[in-house]
Amino acid sequence: MNRTYRILILSFSPIARDPRVMRQVRLLESRYKVTVAGFGQKPDADIEFIDASGRPARLLIKAKWAFKLLLGLFESYYWERSEVKSALEALRRRKFDLVIANDIATLPLAARLAGERPVLMDAHEYSPLEFEDRWLWRLLFGRLHHYLCLRYLPQAAAMVTVCQGIADEYARHYAVTPKVVQNAPAHQYLRPSKAEPGRIRMVHHGAAIRSRHLETMVDLMQHLDDRFSLDFLLVGNDLAYLNELRTRAGSDPRIRFLAPVPMPDICKTLNMYDIGIFLLPPVNFNYKHALPNKFFEFIQARLAVAIGPSPEMAKLVKAFGFGLVAESFEPADLAALLSNTSEADLVQYKLAADVAASSLNYETSGETLLALIESLLLH
Repeated sequence: MNRTYRILILSFSPIARDPRVMRQVRLLESRYKVTVAGFGQKPDADIEFIDASGRPARLLIKAKWAFKLLLGLFESYYWERSEVKSALEALRRRKFDLVIANDIATLPLAARLAGERPVLMDAHEYSPLEFEDRWLWRLLFGRLHHYLCLRYLPQAAAMVTVCQGIADEYARHYAVTPKVVQNAPAHQYLRPSKAEPGRIRMVHHGAAIRSRHLETMVDLMQHLDDRFSLDFLLVGNDLAYLNELRTRAGSDPRIRFLAPVPMPDICKTLNMYDIGIFLLPPVNFNYKHALPNKFFEFIQARLAVAIGPSPEMAKLVKAFGFGLVAESFEPADLAALLSNTSEADLVQYKLAADVAASSLNYETSGETLLALIESLLLH
């Protein structure tokens, strides 16, 4: 530990609600002098916080930005973004020993602020194909992200990302060698909850994003008997989509939509269930290679895990034996596996999750990030 080193963490996200960024904060706050620039309220942490929220853009400004993106004027567009200008104004006279850039959106800014000091790039996703299933995003932002990767990734002294499939894709297209730091939370000191005879309690939590097709999990219940129940704990601003999900669930008393819980309470809340479920059709590259926070939170909550054939998740489910992997993303296929799951099977899956929790946690993943940071500070 050396509290004299100054580290800047940049993320254009609500910091207190961004699990991956908050894990960086927790890892570093007691070791170094940490400044965090991002959106929202200052998190409860021993850091300096700078609110980089920009002003909402008027329609005319958005039209100008779209025109610049269409013309390929990517640098002009980037440096006009209000959050970039806000962070640059607040930080341009400051000196840091290391800058951590979260996502490609902060990397050009990080490179400018770092000067001759190193930049560590944390690519949460594969940004050039982040929303490739949306044609307008491909036209405007897909090209922008490819340009930013091409120009600025070589300026990063080191790079990490969330899984091997995404790391391999960055290596293939941009000649970089990212290390993998999984989206696992800190180790939770929990035990598997006891099963209730005749009941199998399933849960899904996270963001209510339309492209995730959460309705597949609603439809799953049509193929399951009355032993099964499913609770959704969803966050997000798409109220229309949430209402569509509720309407699709109809009057089925086995499906409930409950209020989400604060991030520190997620695993403890999930622990009362039996199965964490996530059917994620691979409508874009990042969904195909998803290895998300919720997957590791299921494990830390000591739940059985039921998923479709998402390769990164399936690899770990099979390696540790803590759940079920369907052959397709069709609800009926996963339902068939669930229907044949006995109470004894559930006990074994949850015990396997308990074993996996001792290694699939941030105490393990964070070691990779901390070693990388320490090596960059010493050069």
